[in-house]
Amino acid sequence: MNRKSSGNTFKSISRRKFLALTGTVSAALLTGAAAAPSKKYPIGLELYSVRDELARDQPNTLKTVAKIGYEAVEFYAPYYDWSSPHAKEVRALMDDLGLRCYSTHNGFKSFTPGDGIGKAIDLNQILGAKTIILASAPGSAHGLDGWKMLCEELSSASEKLKTHGLAAGFHNHQTEWAPLDGNLRAMDVVAAHTPKEFTLQLDVGTCVEAGADPVAWIKANPGRIRSLHLKDWAPGSAAQEKSYRVLFGEGVCPWKEIFAAAEATGGVEYYLIEQEGSRFPEFESARRCLETWKTMTKSS
Repeated sequence: MNRKSSGNTFKSISRRKFLALTGTVSAALLTGAAAAPSKKYPIGLELYSVRDELARDQPNTLKTVAKIGYEAVEFYAPYYDWSSPHAKEVRALMDDLGLRCYSTHNGFKSFTPGDGIGKAIDLNQILGAKTIILASAPGSAHGLDGWKMLCEELSSASEKLKTHGLAAGFHNHQTEWAPLDGNLRAMDVVAAHTPKEFTLQLDVGTCVEAGADPVAWIKANPGRIRSLHLKDWAPGSAAQEKSYRVLFGEGVCPWKEIFAAAEATGGVEYYLIEQEGSRFPEFESARRCLETWKTMTKSS
């Protein structure tokens, strides 16, 4: 086509056609953006996975976890006994290593009014954590009424934490998937009787062992599954190197579907590998789980 005919063709395009064409281009660009690689989610380690190493040498444990390639850690209950100066030392080391702490696991004391919640607020603010998670329900949570009462206490703590820039959450185990009243489960009560900003941290392995559907649970609670414990499970005994002794990716949990639901619906912000024990030493287990995570997410 010569310059003249090209110019005449351009001049003959009406304003309406021009807008239609540019709209098509914009739509194509948007489609391309949607097809781009999915958002990268931080991968951390729940430090219960390396509990023996952590008790033996805390600084070396954090250094090794960072060297393996984890981006974050989640401290569990013993951290609550730290002094503020020690928490500042831990934070300084994490900063040097490039590690983040997005959440901590806690006993119920961290949710009780007064000094209990006060200390949890102080330590978590030092560590840079944003969510204080109840690791397991206290013994008082019996029956429907007991769980509703617990939810009232957790909701009250959530309001208190909010004023300090923090959030509250709950971590499930197997028992929370058993019916309390008809088909109503403890997890259903927690979801229904806590505020929307209250995190429902999903422990995948215990959910699957209990016979519950983790994908359905995520889809039923949009925006509230902000973190997940990537703990696998397989039928069989620990003596057979089954149950929770399988490494991440070796069990029966439907990881591909879980990740898709968590990222499309659940509102996940970060993932946490958790290993209760395996045929390998703690650090080697953590390394192998992370390698599986990288392979799995790269191919998804």
